[in-house]
Amino acid sequence: MQLEKVLNYQQIINRESLKVELKECVGWSGYTPATQAKVLNIYRQALRSGWEEVHQRFLSSSASGPKTARALSYLMDELISVIYEFGFSTAYPSTNLTTGEQMAVIATGGYGRGTLAPYSDIDLMFLLPYKITPHTEQIIEYTLYSLWDIGLKVGHATRSIDETLCLANQDLTIRTSLLDARWLWGNKALFDELMKRFQEELIARSGHNFVEGKLAERDDRHRRMGDTRYVLEPNIKDGKGGLRDLQTLFWIGKYLYQASNAKDLKNAGILTSADEKSFSKAENFLWTLRCHLHYLAGRSEERLTFNVQEELGERMGYKARAGGRGVERFMKHYFLTAKDIGDL
Repeated sequence: MQLEKVLNYQQIINRESLKVELKECVGWSGYTPATQAKVLNIYRQALRSGWEEVHQRFLSSSASGPKTARALSYLMDELISVIYEFGFSTAYPSTNLTTGEQMAVIATGGYGRGTLAPYSDIDLMFLLPYKITPHTEQIIEYTLYSLWDIGLKVGHATRSIDETLCLANQDLTIRTSLLDARWLWGNKALFDELMKRFQEELIARSGHNFVEGKLAERDDRHRRMGDTRYVLEPNIKDGKGGLRDLQTLFWIGKYLYQASNAKDLKNAGILTSADEKSFSKAENFLWTLRCHLHYLAGRSEERLTFNVQEELGERMGYKARAGGRGVERFMKHYFLTAKDIGDL
């Protein structure tokens, strides 16, 4: 099953083929101003073809919203790792890396969870053993500028382990983003040390405060969004009963019980079997809706405005019946899902 998944994903992007293409591009001349533009075009084409492959799979109904989000995350994983590795091996080669130059590239936020909406930002952290060195700075800049130049929106941070833990202790948003942190490339032992210390120094002694903070954060977000699930143009991400509420439940479960999914929450005795099913159905519905909304808008858009509701209803398969129009059935399903999330 795992092999089938890998082969299926290699149709989206093939890291080894991409590395061969880059090697042939620079040839014996190496990485020069003349080959720089060609290298960027290779990155850009890999992104474009992979993104279009994921899009076509989604439109053909062969992939749900969560599967599409995971496929887009996989595409970014492979592309970022190739760019980062090319920076080390070819753009700014170094034969003898010092301990201080062996950093790790980490995905955080939604990207760290391995679920990426079509037009969402990519959040990266460059984890350093100590202070930044000139060579490390070159690699980070090369990676970021390459990603920006091919049209990606990238949020980033560059920190040591001590800096990361200090900031996470002070800032709930940073602490939450670390819950979703995922190693991409570079020094794996450095990432493992960060997560071990994060568990021992922060998570183990701050569960109650984290829960209180996330619920207060949720209440404030609800107030800003109108404090009701039944708004005419709901925000499917930040609105009451939206994806952020589902993620808040997951973050609390992960912080307190190290749960990785709804099944883990059920095994920990937090959710019943019916709750787990409700969680999974709501997650699948909202992620599928979010992907349709992003693709329809051609940008990162989270609001179900009047001008898109009918089209989204059609794309989601809601047909008119004797009891009502398709768009009415679609919005009713959305509000029922939002209520289910509130119940959870």
